[in-house]
Amino acid sequence: MTVYGALDIGGTKIAGALVDDAGALLVRAQRPTPAQKSAVELMAAVTSVLDELAVHPMWDELACLGIASAGPVDTAAGTVSPVNIPAWRRFPLTEQVAAHPRLPAGLRPVLVGDAVAMTAAEHWRGAARGFENALCMVVSTGVGGGLVLDGRLHTGRTGNAGHIGHITVDLDGSVCPCGAPGCVEGFASGTAIAAQAQAAGWSAPAGTTPTAAAVAEAARAGDPRALGAYERAAQALAAAISATAALVELDLVVIGGGVAQAGETLFAPLRRHMADYAVLDFTRGLPVVPALLALDAGLIGAAAVASSKLGAPSKPGAPSKLGAPALAAGQRP
Repeated sequence: MTVYGALDIGGTKIAGALVDDAGALLVRAQRPTPAQKSAVELMAAVTSVLDELAVHPMWDELACLGIASAGPVDTAAGTVSPVNIPAWRRFPLTEQVAAHPRLPAGLRPVLVGDAVAMTAAEHWRGAARGFENALCMVVSTGVGGGLVLDGRLHTGRTGNAGHIGHITVDLDGSVCPCGAPGCVEGFASGTAIAAQAQAAGWSAPAGTTPTAAAVAEAARAGDPRALGAYERAAQALAAAISATAALVELDLVVIGGGVAQAGETLFAPLRRHMADYAVLDFTRGLPVVPALLALDAGLIGAAAVASSKLGAPSKPGAPSKLGAPALAAGQRP
């Protein structure tokens, strides 16, 4: 069996998996992200995940290793500078992972942005399968995205194409950690939703953490402050999605990540606001749907992108040659 390795590094969790050539997870490991800690402590958490995977018997069959990271990333340099992980600025993540003592000799990890990885996964096995032009988004601790254009994964020169979380949707908005004003991430991330609800007077039940999931639960119970936070997030997302659709003409938008788990609490106001922003003939009625691969899409996509770099012909069903005609939209891997 061909086995692909994958890491998915975000502001909340560091996950790892061994994935088979049908995209199924064989084994999974996870640690919380020490996002406010030092670069050394962050890398120690990544190493701990790799250590857990490396003791599994299937590790010896490892053919490649993909790394999906919160961005921005620089895929050519192998570095990451996640907005929500302050200690990592131009951090040589590929080099550090490559130095793991259990990594097979000559295996070079492949770096990709986490939202691009999610896009690869959804285009291979998920909601974007068979679509020529799609925007896939991760709405979680941050907001990211990736693009499929003309049936191919479009990553851009540095691997950051589709990074929709840092489109400005409020010219007078507060400055985002990225340095720009009014980014959609400042309205629609899980952190922003929780902060907005708290600013309106909502508080989490005693003994619980004030997260976007807790706000969603309150919204489902009819709390107007929680509903207002999701309304505000949905409006920002609708503005950014509609702007992207006007630029590149989309057939579909897929939204995954932790915030998307709120379901209709997010999607109902989002569809309503899309009608206000996507008004041109070629943007009107754009379908916006939940991701099918849920919280493992980053891992599956990281494995898929890494496998595309192997160079050897793939087995039927393997996620190699992403972006080549074998995975063009409308065809089946």
